[in-house]
Amino acid sequence: MTKTGQVISVKLKPVLIPACVGLAVMCLVAWAARIPTSTEVPVGSVKDIQPTVQRLNTLLKMEWRTAKVIPAKPADELLVLRRLSLALHGSVPSLEEIRAFENDTGGDRLDRWVNQMLKDRRFADYFAERLARSFVGVDAGQFVVFRRDLFVNWLSEQLHENQPYDVIVREMIASDGLWTGRPETNFVTAAVMEGEVDANQLASRTVRAFLGQRIDCAQCHDHPFDDWTQAQFQGLAACYGEAELSLVGIQDQRNKSFIVEDRMTLEEKTIEPAVPFHAELLPETGDARNRLARWVTHGRNRRFERAIANRVWGLMFGRAYTDLRYGLAVDDLPDPNDDKTPIAMLDLLGSDFRKNGYSLKRMIRVIAASDLFRLSSAHEAVETSQFEKVEQYWAVFPMTRLRPEQVVGSMLQSSSLQTIDQNSNVLIRAVRILRENDFVKEFGDPGETELDEQAGTIPQALMRMNGRLPHELLEANLFNSSGRIAGYAKEDDVCLENCFLVTLTRRPTVEERDALLPDLQGTQDKVRDQVVEDLYWALFNAWEFSWNH
Repeated sequence: MTKTGQVISVKLKPVLIPACVGLAVMCLVAWAARIPTSTEVPVGSVKDIQPTVQRLNTLLKMEWRTAKVIPAKPADELLVLRRLSLALHGSVPSLEEIRAFENDTGGDRLDRWVNQMLKDRRFADYFAERLARSFVGVDAGQFVVFRRDLFVNWLSEQLHENQPYDVIVREMIASDGLWTGRPETNFVTAAVMEGEVDANQLASRTVRAFLGQRIDCAQCHDHPFDDWTQAQFQGLAACYGEAELSLVGIQDQRNKSFIVEDRMTLEEKTIEPAVPFHAELLPETGDARNRLARWVTHGRNRRFERAIANRVWGLMFGRAYTDLRYGLAVDDLPDPNDDKTPIAMLDLLGSDFRKNGYSLKRMIRVIAASDLFRLSSAHEAVETSQFEKVEQYWAVFPMTRLRPEQVVGSMLQSSSLQTIDQNSNVLIRAVRILRENDFVKEFGDPGETELDEQAGTIPQALMRMNGRLPHELLEANLFNSSGRIAGYAKEDDVCLENCFLVTLTRRPTVEERDALLPDLQGTQDKVRDQVVEDLYWALFNAWEFSWNH
């Protein structure tokens, strides 16, 4: 059934069964009246990461051999390009980018395209938002003392310039000043409650975001299932005990004490700044926050490099490494000395990360160049009990539901043949931001649990099928790709192919061509526009469109 109520006499393959995700809209200006065929081909070298990629691939093969699992076959390169675009830019690639990619016949083109995508401002903007969720949460907070937008913009600039990650973290933890002039201080002001800095909240977030561990439960009592004690939590919180708001922003009062009250005896006691492990790594001099920042990012603090490796892995694959391997959340890593849950993969990435200047871009390049990232999401064991083991040992690319902003980003990009990026018209970019924010709010934002497995809902499916925004995006006119394809792709097979490339980043199968081409044959003008609109509707509502695979 089409959006107009007409029945299309086709039977799409299973991956085109409608499922639940939402839509969005954007008013675009008219572009040149022809489908793009080329753009500048990215250049770059991959030699600097090859030794690390080889070690990662070797480690993967050893684990597969030990577990006696057979990995999936390599995925088509266009599919890998889609994965990269979703992970790094938050949307599917444009037809303009697809044409340029296919015209690039040089060696190692995927690796070179990763380099180019990391240089693109879209990467810094998108990744900054994803990381900011763990750093400052998703709530707007108290606008008077907290500006999340400024923090995300600052973080985007750090990523764009490839600032070392350890430097970024130290600035977040230890910086002074106004949250408007020094946006990194919003990490601290995000925890301001009724004019006071909540040291407990900062202690909890610091360990979760930067060390990948959960110490929250020890705030009120010794952890019932782990080694964390209340005294350890209090010592960590005391590291933020000197921070306070002032007329000049966040600053530390060196003579300020951190006092807690015993819940049983109501006795007050002063807590000295301390850390829960590796006390020898804590500097002896300096104010408490600076000492804490140095301890968190210390080269011997393996939790620091493990935590970001696990999070970046999750942002690239949609699931954290420890999630599928051990059922552990991204911020619930095992102790580095825990031999029962070895995570050599993260140790390898973390070690390379530390030795190469804490470059997030390099870590992403290594992961993207691995055999695993380029495996198919299809596996012959899918119908057997063996498939769970195949997934557990990362012998297949995991299928994950797209996040709301990836869905709307893909919808918006699919409505344009040209790439929507920092070089687009300022009005187009502004409208896109507004549309994305409205869509995510209505669709439902998973918040800080974005790497948990998400389930679709009926309201989300209805939004995508019958919403006002989908109708505006699908309408065939000179502003939308559907209208341009219908008008300028006169050959039916070219028209059909472009519709698939724009939405699903692939060409139709033989079965899909045989089923869909008859609906296009002999059509023109308004009738052809309607057929293309209906085809777009079917593709946008396909299961395949709303999942990463």
